[in-house]
Amino acid sequence: MDTTVSLRATGKEAQEAVDESFARIARLDALASSQNPDSDVSKINAAAGSHYVQVDPAVYEMISFAKGFSERSSGEWDITVGIITNLWQIGTEHQHVPEAGELAEAMQRVNYKDILLRPEDHSVMLAKAGMSIDLGGVAKGYAVDEVRKIYEAHHIESGLINMGASSMYAVGKTSKGKAWNIGMKHPRSDTNGEYLGIVSIENQALSTSGDYERYFIQDGKRYHHIFDPVTGYPADSGVMSDSIVIDGDVEHAGMLSDILTTVVFVLGPQKGLAFIDGMDGVECEITGNDGTIYMTDGFRSRFSDMNADFRIAE
Repeated sequence: MDTTVSLRATGKEAQEAVDESFARIARLDALASSQNPDSDVSKINAAAGSHYVQVDPAVYEMISFAKGFSERSSGEWDITVGIITNLWQIGTEHQHVPEAGELAEAMQRVNYKDILLRPEDHSVMLAKAGMSIDLGGVAKGYAVDEVRKIYEAHHIESGLINMGASSMYAVGKTSKGKAWNIGMKHPRSDTNGEYLGIVSIENQALSTSGDYERYFIQDGKRYHHIFDPVTGYPADSGVMSDSIVIDGDVEHAGMLSDILTTVVFVLGPQKGLAFIDGMDGVECEITGNDGTIYMTDGFRSRFSDMNADFRIAE
């Protein structure tokens, strides 16, 4: 999953739950990683424009859910940006700003409508040669949901599922009977213990996206890993970071929270809040480039200890 995973569980079957969960996460990583040449995702990408590839039901579910959400968001979320991710190579020693012509050519292969699904045998095909999908914005959230199922099977009533702080789920209350207090990353500080603020969650999923996770700066401009599927460039929407909280009784809460952080980041503060508005069980926080924090009322009710570097929008 390209991150540090931390699992906490309390109960008679806690060790079994954690061990089984790590095994499941490892399996999902082997299936969904585009860096693994033997993964289902790599096989789909290698067969682009040629033929269908039968994949594990978990991978099929991720891709199907992602495509459905691409339709719902009018393409603001699109896993076919894999070719763009590969072009920029942000986070590697080869990261660079692509040539305009090179980027324009790659953009011709970015379109979620060209993901072809065959549900009867869990097969996937990319319609055009050279296309590439990337499940980096959905696999961690899916893994959170899978670990939740394992925790439930082992009767875990208190625990924290943490996929590198960007995707997590709080099971019940802490051992002290309180909600889980999660420190939200200060998007411009790496000082240990310095947070944007604290968010309290209980039986809820929490996901965060930020332009500080993988980036480089060239000629004074920050180029980060969250791409706008419409432009092929890192999203330039006036956002430094955003967080989504989703109630646990919302279907696919982990996967949905993972996706929504990217959608909101690309849309920007006003459009992002408007997109979230009316979604049952979903709350949102957005940190603007100028330090202004935008929140839904539900998020504000669980937010505290705001860092003095920021201010809440009126």
